[in-house]
Amino acid sequence: MGLAGRLYRGETNIDFIGSRKRWYIASAVLVVICILAFALRGFNWGIEFSGGTSFVFKQPSGVTQEQVAETIDAAGVEVQTVQEAGRGGDAKFVVKTASLTPTQTTEVKQALAAKYDLGVNDITDNAVSSSWGGQVTEKALIALVVFLVLVAAYLAIRFEAKMAIAALLALLHDLLLTAGAYAIIGFEVTPSTIVGLLTILGFSLYDTVVVFDKVSEDTRGIVGGSRIDYAGAANNAVNETLMRSINTSLISLLPVGGLLFVGAGLLGVGTLKDLALVLFVGLAAGAYSSLFLATPWLVDMKEREPRYKALKERVRNRRANAAKAGEAEPAETTDAIDAEGEDVAEADDTDDTDREPATAGAGSGSTTRTSSANRQQQPRRRPGGSRPSRPSGSRKKR
Repeated sequence: MGLAGRLYRGETNIDFIGSRKRWYIASAVLVVICILAFALRGFNWGIEFSGGTSFVFKQPSGVTQEQVAETIDAAGVEVQTVQEAGRGGDAKFVVKTASLTPTQTTEVKQALAAKYDLGVNDITDNAVSSSWGGQVTEKALIALVVFLVLVAAYLAIRFEAKMAIAALLALLHDLLLTAGAYAIIGFEVTPSTIVGLLTILGFSLYDTVVVFDKVSEDTRGIVGGSRIDYAGAANNAVNETLMRSINTSLISLLPVGGLLFVGAGLLGVGTLKDLALVLFVGLAAGAYSSLFLATPWLVDMKEREPRYKALKERVRNRRANAAKAGEAEPAETTDAIDAEGEDVAEADDTDDTDREPATAGAGSGSTTRTSSANRQQQPRRRPGGSRPSRPSGSRKKR
């Protein structure tokens, strides 16, 4: 049975929960790198946020960005950035400086026109106040706070408070990684970046909610049993939704990757890269956190509750007793079916209504699992393989 087939049927047994310390360390390293990038490099704020004046004109043949910067510096104006937009005959230079007076703006346009044989009217200038960027930032933060409050309330009502906390922590992780990518790479932070940042919030939470819905389903009623603990049931749930998460992530990342690598990289459409980068990094981080962080954090919080502590102890004792008796671990044989279709699982003293999802994951020591969609409940084999006694009054004649 190939990996693709097991993924499709939800029959993988990756130990997401048992290996959670590895994911925590990896994420902590990434977050520290991002924080250092914030402190040491900062953000490359676009003109909409920092304020200033921009000049856009057709790229003269053979002229480089460094030559354009030198020409403007010679006019007594310091250049902040020079970028190329477009390719071939549509290529343009986009130059950004600090805020200039009308006189300085005219001097820069005349210097460029004289140097590169352009008409003054062929050079477009645009002055932007930093207060505009401040207003955009303020409204974006208000939208973010309202969004988080509503989402937390929904998750707490639909599932439980601990799931809401885990989902919001994963969302914060995604935002930090996305912002860190901008600080490290040095892309400009523009209004398109803010729009993309707000867009990835929905995707990150969507993927997490899908996983949590399955976790809620698979952990329902396990407290009264002793076959599997919360970590094992949650690990099964993540494995069962793994293919769905992969499909969702790929479908989202492919078009965004096209915008980033083809549109901005190969075709040189610079206006796309701000939006494409934030979406690409945010979608990838959201897919990662929903599988490797959100559910493990939920398990850590749930296993602090007394009832789940007791459940974990019962599962451990049951398996220890089975091991001493030389029997297979009960959790590994749950719902196992032999070649004749009979249930060979060890009979449990708990009621059938408390049957937990088969097998295991992290913290449960299991290696075999059965898809919840294909579980079958067969009649239990009677002790010793004895047949039912005949009804009274129906003795067989000798």
